[in-house]
Amino acid sequence: MGKNKLAKFAEMETFPNVYQFPAKNMETGIQNELKGNWAKQVFHNDNPIVLELGCGKGEYTVGLAQLYPDKNFIGIDIKGARIWSGAKQALAMNLNNAAFLRTNIEITDLFFAENEVSEIWLTFPDPQMKKVNKRLTSTNFMRRYQRFLKPEGIIHLKTDSNFMFTYTCEMVKANRYPVLFCSDDLYHSDYADNILSLKTFYEQLWLSRGLNIKYIKFALEPRDTLIEPDVEIERDNYTSKQEKIR
Repeated sequence: MGKNKLAKFAEMETFPNVYQFPAKNMETGIQNELKGNWAKQVFHNDNPIVLELGCGKGEYTVGLAQLYPDKNFIGIDIKGARIWSGAKQALAMNLNNAAFLRTNIEITDLFFAENEVSEIWLTFPDPQMKKVNKRLTSTNFMRRYQRFLKPEGIIHLKTDSNFMFTYTCEMVKANRYPVLFCSDDLYHSDYADNILSLKTFYEQLWLSRGLNIKYIKFALEPRDTLIEPDVEIERDNYTSKQEKIR
């Protein structure tokens, strides 16, 4: 590990807005200190909690916290060197409604109690074209989200991947989730919301190269049984990993 990363890890240990629990270091019961207590113990209010899963450098978490001071935002990622950027920026800006959790997304449900979270943002996730269960909008993850998302809690997906967008739309349709908004070209749609002003560095890069940004917003109504869509979807002819380091 490079000296720069080690320095960031060391500094992040002092950040009051970062909580670190990688799966390999988990101790029995340690997650229960936060589970169900984020609003009171971390944010000291009763405002809604919104998660960004796979937050990378935290650009979106910080941006959303600025746009919506009446909500609490938690960016989640396993890469500490990435989280460092967003956490440091949030501290510099005195954003008391932004925090970061360093852990594996697959165990997010260990840190949040039933009905504790109001919304989930998935911003440009890896489409995982070969591994259905690893897709953050697969039924595998919908089951996990149901454990801590409020009834009819909202999930937002923003992506440059046509594969990820098409798959998610098919998953939503198969499970009859209410769609609140959907567009395969967000910035040329009739959508009116503050998030249109929020673009990450790489999102602006993709837009400058002529890529459409896709967006779907749907309500995760509780389901006893979930249906994985059985459809053939054309794979993307490029991957975001070729363009970005998150």
